Amino acid sequence: MQSLERAFVLLELMADAGGEVAISRLAAESGLALSTIHRLVRTLVARGYVRQLPSRRYVLGPRLIHLGESSSRMLATWAQPHLSWLVDEIGETANLALLDGDRVVYVAQVPSRHSMRMFTEVGRRVHLHCTGVGKVLLAQLPPDHVRRLLAQAGMPVRTERTVTDPDRLLAQLPSVAELGYAVDDGEQEAGVRCVAVPVPGGSAAGAISVSGPAGRLGMDAVSRVVPLLQTAAAALATELRQDPARPGT
Repeated sequence: MQSLERAFVLLELMADAGGEVAISRLAAESGLALSTIHRLVRTLVARGYVRQLPSRRYVLGPRLIHLGESSSRMLATWAQPHLSWLVDEIGETANLALLDGDRVVYVAQVPSRHSMRMFTEVGRRVHLHCTGVGKVLLAQLPPDHVRRLLAQAGMPVRTERTVTDPDRLLAQLPSVAELGYAVDDGEQEAGVRCVAVPVPGGSAAGAISVSGPAGRLGMDAVSRVVPLLQTAAAALATELRQDPARPGT
C-alpha cells in the first residue's frame, strides 16, 4: 500500500510540474530517497504510465490518457442531473470543469434552453486567470503554486477586462476563497458572465459554474445564483463520497 501511495505522489508531482520533470525535482518535492523514486518510476515506465525522454527527464505516459478520458466520461454522467437542475433553476448553461495541469478543462455541460446561450465544447482547455472556474480553483491553492501555474500557462489578454498581472490576480484570490465563489465578468469573452463555485472535498479539483449573456445574468443575480451552485456542488460531492468506486473517494 505504501508503494502504491508513493507512486501516486510521483504522478501527481509530474502533473503539477506540467507533465515533465527531472528526478532531482521529484526527490526534492516528495522527500523520497532517490533509490525509491528510481524503483517506482521504472515500474511506472514499464506499465506505460510514465515515459523517459532522451534528456533523462520523465513525462506522463499515454496510458494515463485512457484512464483520464474514462474517468471524465463517468464524472460527466454523474454530474448531468445536478447540472440539469441548475439549468431548470437559473435558466443559464451549467458546466463542470476540472483542474488539468496549468489549465482548466470542461468535462460536462447542460446548455440553457434560451435560443441565445453560452456553449463551451466539452474537452476544451482554457486558461485559469480569466475564467470563473479557473479563479475559484486557483483560490484553493497555495500562492507559490498559483504563481507557478500562471507562469507556465501565461496570462494572455482575452478582452479589455482580462487581468494579466499575477500580483493583481493573487490579491483577489483570498476574497474568492472567503466568499466561496468567483465571477468571470467578461474576462474570457466580452459580454459573457460566469459564476463558479468549487466542488467541496475529494482529491479531484473541480468546479461548477453557470454562464450566460451579461445582460441576462446580471451582477444582481449573483446572490441568488451562488447558493444554488453550492447546493449542486455539495450534492455532487456527497454522491461521489458515497460510492467508493467513484473519483475523489
